[in-house]
Amino acid sequence: MAGLAAPVESVLPSLAYGPSCSSTVVLQNLADTPVDMELEAHRSSGALVPLAGHAGRVIHLAPGAQGSYQLQIQEEESGAWIQVRERTVARSAPLVAVSGTTECRQGNQLRTAAREVAYPTRNPWFAGEVTELRGAVISLINVSPGAVRASLCYSAGTLFSVPGETPTSRELKPLCSAAFDVQIPPFGTKEFPVERQGNFYFSLQTRGDSIVLQMLRPAKEGVQIYSVDSSIRFGGEIPDEIPSAKR
Repeated sequence: MAGLAAPVESVLPSLAYGPSCSSTVVLQNLADTPVDMELEAHRSSGALVPLAGHAGRVIHLAPGAQGSYQLQIQEEESGAWIQVRERTVARSAPLVAVSGTTECRQGNQLRTAAREVAYPTRNPWFAGEVTELRGAVISLINVSPGAVRASLCYSAGTLFSVPGETPTSRELKPLCSAAFDVQIPPFGTKEFPVERQGNFYFSLQTRGDSIVLQMLRPAKEGVQIYSVDSSIRFGGEIPDEIPSAKR
């Protein structure tokens, strides 16, 4: 008898709710067999939140079926997220397409931004100039039951090097004009602006086994909504040792 395979998991981040915003998660079964889906939703604080209109968190999708779902959040919330797990039998390939949208209204304007599926990795990082990233923020989601750490560096462009015996040790590195260490609680979300006091360079290093990073940009001036910047690629695993940041 075939057993259950390891669940196929994906994360839909940056779901906004409140008086002027709402977000919708869409699932479509692309297979010719039924699929059971488990939807685990969290607020930005990490707290669990139920699906609106559903007593549990398991959704049954018939072959070819599509369903739309929202989280039961009434108050202002910009960093909610949901983890989607497929309960498949004896296979690990995904069967269900996952997508989402966020809509925010301000005055007579209604703006819609797509939400893209992301997959957690170990110790993801970002580093680069911020000239082309004005107004952008990096969203970090801790998809794990333990706290994770993020180290931020804002630099005005000054470089330094440390004399050493290897070429790597002698490389020029940005001098942080402001640096912070931040701890993100289990299943929590944190957003970090890439700009601070006219900085030229920004870096973010993380330490944790299951972390999602996404770059978000303002969709339009004056409307409180962010769109995902799919052109940004985050680095892979980095060494376990992250230098301590100092204010």
